[in-house]
Amino acid sequence: MHARRSRIIALSVVLATMGALAPLALMGYASWKLAIDKELGVLDRTGDEAIARAQFTFSDARKALADIEASDVARCSPAHIALMRILTINTTSVEEIGYFENGKLKCTSWGPTEGDIGKANVDYVTPDGMGVALRIKPAVTRGKPMVGLHLGNHNALVTPSRFVDIGLGPDISLALTNATGQLIDGGNGPDVDFARGHLEGKAHGIDGSEMFATVAQDGLVAVVTEPVTRVYERLRGELLLLLPVGSFIAAFIVALVVFFSRRRLSPRGELEIGILRREFIVHYQPIVELSTGVCVGAEALVRWQWPSGTMVRPDLFIPLAEETGLIAAITDQVVDGVISDLGRTLEADRCLHIAINISADDIKTGRFLDMVALKLQKTGIRNEQIWFEATERGFIDIDAARVSLDLARKAGHSVAIDDFGTGYSSLQYLQGLPMDALKIDKSFIDTIGKGTATSSVTSHIIEMAKELGLFTVAEGVETEEQASYLREHGVTFGQGWLFSKPLPAAEFIKFHADSVAKHGRAAEVIRVAA
Repeated sequence: MHARRSRIIALSVVLATMGALAPLALMGYASWKLAIDKELGVLDRTGDEAIARAQFTFSDARKALADIEASDVARCSPAHIALMRILTINTTSVEEIGYFENGKLKCTSWGPTEGDIGKANVDYVTPDGMGVALRIKPAVTRGKPMVGLHLGNHNALVTPSRFVDIGLGPDISLALTNATGQLIDGGNGPDVDFARGHLEGKAHGIDGSEMFATVAQDGLVAVVTEPVTRVYERLRGELLLLLPVGSFIAAFIVALVVFFSRRRLSPRGELEIGILRREFIVHYQPIVELSTGVCVGAEALVRWQWPSGTMVRPDLFIPLAEETGLIAAITDQVVDGVISDLGRTLEADRCLHIAINISADDIKTGRFLDMVALKLQKTGIRNEQIWFEATERGFIDIDAARVSLDLARKAGHSVAIDDFGTGYSSLQYLQGLPMDALKIDKSFIDTIGKGTATSSVTSHIIEMAKELGLFTVAEGVETEEQASYLREHGVTFGQGWLFSKPLPAAEFIKFHADSVAKHGRAAEVIRVAA
């Protein structure tokens, strides 16, 4: 017990420390992740906006080229030049429109051209068939390099920045490329090598000291980057929100650890935890028919098994469980254990029974009847195979006990009074309560053959049971002399170390199987109740 308490205290210290540090660390990590995610979200949206802007620019310029291509005015006539000029003015994305004939520039929206100006080589073709020449220098205006868009015999010059003309946050960089990584405009954005490294699909993340987001659509790729250090500004805001939450959670966890540790260190607290963790198991003490040696059943004896494997004696926890009202939960676990352990065995041998001890509270309220009925519903176990045992202290409220036991017998269960003779007013109980069996306490069995003053009491108890029509079960049979005496006096069943100590489920199943192989099965389930 001392070692277990020391482990609980040590574990509580560890849990309290972890409970204090873990929420703070978690909130710090969550703040970092939120800051990263929010900043990457900004980059994602910037990439979407860049693609939308580039698509608009291409679409806007293509419409102007399609319109001029479809016109039927004479090429390079004043009307043709005026139309190109109008389209240039009305198309915000276009700086200049030109007309080519036999690969030579003949006129633009500025007017007729002079000299031998050839058509620039196309770097790539868009999915809708428009040729794109990157970074050509306008032959007429001699301005900055432009992007040339070619459709039919006309081309439109577009300032590269038009493709990425969106608002950018501080320290955000943007590059626009085609699907093969050719840079359309770098603006103030990443270099071409970085852009080429992030061209597949839509993604975001961290690459070294840079955060990035890529958006690829319709042959265009927007690459948006930002230094990771920008996250620190957002991180401070997230920490201001989440660290107080983490501190509150840490304080709450520490308080819980202290509270439950103190409860866990109390006997009742240990019992509650044991119930919660379902540490209660069942051992089975075989009950044999004294005249034949046949195993007809077993008494289900609850055991409290700690995680360390230590078994706690029933006399150390059953009184506390009854006093605190926790015995009902333990009884439920016993019934669950019987069904889980021996369900198939009971279904295979209908003559086998299991006796379960019922507490005074359950006898008074009758709660156990509905509980057992509900649990047996989904099994093939018959009610007759489940016996109920009650000690004399369970009959304090005699009227309530009479109702509960009568209902139990009407449902098919046999009822036995356990440890008979150790309480008070035993004869009153025997005459006034509906029951089927009487279990003779070990203290009386121990007197057999010893010639003590109380030796004769055992025979009187046996005769009393016979007169009341009850069958008898002798507890604590340890010697063959005791067994012979009991057989001679007509005691029906016996249990004790002469036959077997209480066994775990697997060992009891083997004991029963060996008994069947040696003696055969019982003829029927003993059922005295009408």
